[in-house]
This record gives sequence, C-alpha cells and structure tokens, in this order.
Amino acid sequence: MAAAKKTAIVTGAGSGVGKAASLALAGAGFAVVLAGRRAEQLDAVVREIKGQGGEALAVATDVTDEASVANLFASAVKAFGRVDVLFNNAGVSGGGPIEDISLEAWQKVVDTNLTGPFLCTREAFRVMKAQVPMGGRIINNGSISAYAPRPDSAPYSATKHAISGLTRSTALDGRKYDIACGQLDIGNAATEMAMRMASGVPQANGTIAIEPLMDPAQIGEAIVTMASMPPGANVLFMTVMATKMPFVGRG
Repeated sequence: MAAAKKTAIVTGAGSGVGKAASLALAGAGFAVVLAGRRAEQLDAVVREIKGQGGEALAVATDVTDEASVANLFASAVKAFGRVDVLFNNAGVSGGGPIEDISLEAWQKVVDTNLTGPFLCTREAFRVMKAQVPMGGRIINNGSISAYAPRPDSAPYSATKHAISGLTRSTALDGRKYDIACGQLDIGNAATEMAMRMASGVPQANGTIAIEPLMDPAQIGEAIVTMASMPPGANVLFMTVMATKMPFVGRG
C-alpha cells in the first residue's frame, strides 16, 4: 500500500509567499490546505494546484480568531486525516514614525503577525500530539527584519523579533511530541508587499535606494526543503534573500 500523502497547512496562502509555498508543496506531493481571508484568491490557487494534478482545500480563515483557527485545523483533519506541516505565513506590514503610530495600528500588526502564529501553533500542537503517528513540523515566516530593522518599522520589526522567540520556544516545547519547528527569514521576495523595493525605499543612512528582488518561487523551494526534512532533523533558521540586497553590512 502506498504511503499516505502528507498534509500541509499554509496561512496567507492566496498570494505572494503563501501562494508560492502552496504551489511548491503541492508539486512536492503534499496535500495543501490553503488558509486566508480572501476566499476568491484561495479558490484560484486551489484550481491551479488541482489543474496540475495536486490535492488542495481552501478554508477561509482569520488567524487572529480562535474559532476560525480551530475550524481550519478541523477542516484539514476531516479532509486529509492529519496535519504534518504548518507554515505560519500570514502577516501584514505596518510602521511609520514611531511617535505617530496609533495603538490601533500597532495592535493590528501584533494581532496578525504574532498572535495569529501563536493561535495556529497552539492548534497545531493539539492536533499533532494526538494524531498517529504523533508529531509534525511548524515553519514560521520570519524576516530579515527579525535581525535588522528598516527605518520606521517598529510594529513589523517587533513582531518579527518576537517570532524568533516563538520559533525557539516551539522547537523546545515540541520535542516531547516529535514536533519540529523552524523559521524562514526572507529578504526581498518579489511579492505585492515588497514590490515597493523596486522603486526605492528609505535606508538607514537617510537615502532612498532601489533594492534587488528575487523570484518568490525560490521561497517555495526553501519551504519544501524544510518541510521534507526527516523527523530526526530540523532546519532551525534559514535565510533566503536577494543576493545583492542590503543586509550583510547594512546599517
């Protein structure tokens, strides 16, 4: 009997990095459960995956809502029997001069970029520790901003620094349940969120500079590499960036 297909949940799967990861995972043989707020975009990616012979399910999800996250995982288990991989990808940008950032704007970024991954991770633990065989893998979307902030990015950078702490805690706490956790730190993938880099963005020295971008498909390949590691091995942190972007030595 052929081995059962592994199942991956991808949040923020309707566009950008999430779409690239979903297509790559499906191409690598995973059944993919796509989560996001915009059902029409999720459905379009599902059609693309199925058109290439893959298996996929769209579940409209608000990662900041406990009941919505619980429904996402229940739907995945109902459709495919288990959850092997979670890619915590959903996120928003946000910032500006720190003295001008409203509490509402701050909270929106924190809720989506930090509380959302926590809620998904908590639900993944509940499912992965109870399934047979036990265990799974969680991959968090970090950022170069988890190490080196951009100007006027306090909410986004603070949440990405916090994701690194969540990654380490999850990797440690998941050991007893055979749950591995790693983080992919991305620099300048050519997605809707990052396309402003092509027209010039503020640098730490006060200048405006155009920054190189890379194909989001490279992120999909990195996710597949991390997701396909054997249970006894884990990529704790991986950085994938446009080769010539200002990171090494920037500041």
